[in-house]
Amino acid sequence: MAKFDKKQLQRLYNAVLSLKNADECDKFFEDICTIQELETIAQRLEVAGLIKDGKSYADISEQTGASTATVCRVGKCIKYGSGGYDIVLGRIER
Repeated sequence: MAKFDKKQLQRLYNAVLSLKNADECDKFFEDICTIQELETIAQRLEVAGLIKDGKSYADISEQTGASTATVCRVGKCIKYGSGGYDIVLGRIER
């Protein structure tokens, strides 16, 4: 796996933090990501919410269309990760 350039990554974070509303987010992410990348990220967030709601991995996979590998990976991030999903899920309406 290629090593991230920390300056480039920080620039990306700053770009996201500069967005002021959903319309600006939509425009930025539409330009910077492919449709598949956006769908994948959105699906992972949905999976994370369902895991936090206590749904079974099999039900989540069936409901979202995510592979069981993706559901397991998101589950590991929630359990052992840095808490990013918890931060976001605690702040958004679902």
